Amino acid sequence: MVTRLYAQKYPPVLLCTLAALSWTWGPVTAGRSCSETRQVYAEKGYSTNTAPLTQISGEHLRLCPQDYTCCSSQMEETLAHQSETDFLSAIDDTSQFLLTTFTQRHRKFDEFFRELIDLSEKSMNQMFTKTYGRLFTQNANVFQELFVELRQYYSGGSVSLTEVLSEFWSRLVERVFSLVNPQYQFSDEYLECVNKHAEQLQPFGDLPRKLRLQVSRAFIAARALVQGLATGRDIVNKAAKLSAGAECVRALMRQWYCPLCRGMPSLRPCHALCLNVMKGCLANQADLDTEWNNFIDALYQVSEKLEGPFNMELAADSISVKVSEAIMHMQENSIATSTKVFQGCGRPRSAPGRSRRSPKESGGNRRPFRTFSPEEKPTTAAGTNLDRLVSELKERLRPMRGFWVSLPHTICNDENMAADVTNEDRCWNGQTRGRYLSQINNPELKVDLARPDVRTRQLIMELRVATNRLKHAQAGQDTDFVDSEGEEGSGSGGGGERYSDDWPGYGPYSPPHSKPPLNPQTPIKPPRVRDQTGSKWNRSKGRSISAVSRPAFFSLAVLFWLSVMVTVSPMWR
Repeated sequence: MVTRLYAQKYPPVLLCTLAALSWTWGPVTAGRSCSETRQVYAEKGYSTNTAPLTQISGEHLRLCPQDYTCCSSQMEETLAHQSETDFLSAIDDTSQFLLTTFTQRHRKFDEFFRELIDLSEKSMNQMFTKTYGRLFTQNANVFQELFVELRQYYSGGSVSLTEVLSEFWSRLVERVFSLVNPQYQFSDEYLECVNKHAEQLQPFGDLPRKLRLQVSRAFIAARALVQGLATGRDIVNKAAKLSAGAECVRALMRQWYCPLCRGMPSLRPCHALCLNVMKGCLANQADLDTEWNNFIDALYQVSEKLEGPFNMELAADSISVKVSEAIMHMQENSIATSTKVFQGCGRPRSAPGRSRRSPKESGGNRRPFRTFSPEEKPTTAAGTNLDRLVSELKERLRPMRGFWVSLPHTICNDENMAADVTNEDRCWNGQTRGRYLSQINNPELKVDLARPDVRTRQLIMELRVATNRLKHAQAGQDTDFVDSEGEEGSGSGGGGERYSDDWPGYGPYSPPHSKPPLNPQTPIKPPRVRDQTGSKWNRSKGRSISAVSRPAFFSLAVLFWLSVMVTVSPMWR
C-alpha cells in the first residue's frame, strides 16, 4: 500500500534519477566515517588531532564545496599549502630532463673545449721545442701570452680575438725578423718600423688571415654554445620555481584535495578539469614558448656549425700548424722581405762580432723550419670527440621545443595527477563525482592579462639576449665586438671567406687574395704602445679603451631595447 502511494506521488522517472544520484554521490548525511581521509592525511605527515572522526557540516569551508566534509578549517588550509607544494614538485619533476641535460652538457662541452686549448698549447710547445730548440724556448712568452688571451676570451673576458691575433703576429714578426737577420742589431724604434710595413709586406703570407678566420669562428661558436647551455640551465631553474598565485592555489586545492575532504581520497580530478587548472597556473611559463623555441633552435644551429665549418678541434689543431707554416714562409722569403724593410726603414747597425752574411746563409747552423705531419697533431680531449658531443646534444635538444606550452598536458597525463581521459564519468569534476563539462573560457582560473608577470618578462629578455648571441655566432660574429673591424667580416654569410684547405669538405673554392704592393701612399698602421719598464719584446697588457667600452655599451643598448620590446609585447595565453 505504501509502495503504491509512493509511486503515485513521485513519477517513475524522478525515482530513477534519485536512485542514480544516491548511487553516485553516496550518503551526504552527518555521521559517515572519515577513516580513509584521516589515514591519507596522516600518511602525508600531518597530525590528525584536528581531523573529524565522522563527516561534519561544511559551512566553514572556504575552498571546497560546503557539503558534509571530513576536513576542518585547519585541514583545508594545510591541504591548500600541500597542493602548492605538489604543483611545484610536479613542475620540478617534469623539467628535470631539461635541467639535467643543460647542466651535464655544459660541463662536458666546457671540459672538452678547455682541454682542447690546453692540448693545443702543449702540442705547440713540444713540437716547437723539438724543432727550434733554444730559439723557441727563448721566445716562448710570445706563444704563452697568445694562449692566455685565448683562454681569457673563452672564459667570457672582454677580449677581441682580432686584436689578440693581430698583437701576436706583430710580436712574432719582430722575433722572426731578428732571427733571420742575426748580423744586425735592431732598436725598438726600428722594430716598430718593421711592424708598420708588415701589413703591406705580409711576411707570413695569407696564413694570419686564415688562422684568424678559423680561430675566431670556432672560439666564438664554442663560447656562445657553452654560455647558451648555462643560460638554458638558469632559465629552467627560474621558470620551474615561479610561485603559484592565490587563485592558482585555490584551483589546485579544489581539484586535488577537495575529494579527500569529501571522503573520497582515491578519486582523481577529471582530465579536462586538470588541464584547465594547469593552463591557468602555468600561463606565465607558457609565455616563454616562442622565445624558448627560438633559443633551442639557435643552440641546435650553433652546435651544427661546430660540427661542420666552425669545428673547434680543427681550429685548435691549426694554431701550431699555421704558425709553423707562417714562420717557414717568412724564412723562405726573408731576403725579399728584408730588402723591402731596409728600403723603407733604413739599414740597421751591424751586430758586434757578427759577419755580414746574407739571411739565407746565416741560418745554416740552425734547425730548419718545417711543418708538421697530421699524426703529430692533437686529436681529442676529455675522453671524447666533438662529433659525439654534438650528436648527443642535438638528440636531447629536439624534444625541448614546445616544452613550456605543453607542460599542462604532460602533468595531467600523469595518472597520479588526474584521471585518464577515457574515465570521464568516474572522476572529480570540482563538485562531486561525475563528468566535467568543459567550456570555451577557462572557468577554473582567471588570468589577468593586464598585469604582466615581471619575472616572466625578465626570463623572456634573457632568452632573447642569449638567442641573439647564438645567432651572431652562427655568422662568426661576437655580439661584444659586432661592430669591430675583425669580427664584422668573419661571418659565413654575406661574402664570408672559406677555404677548402682549412675546412675539408666545406667550401670548394679558395678566393684569390693578392698581396698589396708596398706603396708609400698606402696608410700604415699606427705604432703600438710599448711597456717601457720591460724588455723590448714586452707589450702593454692593456687594450684600447674602445675595445673594452664597445661590449659594455652594446650590451647596455641591447638590454635597454629588449626591455622596451618586452614591456610592450602582448602576453598570449
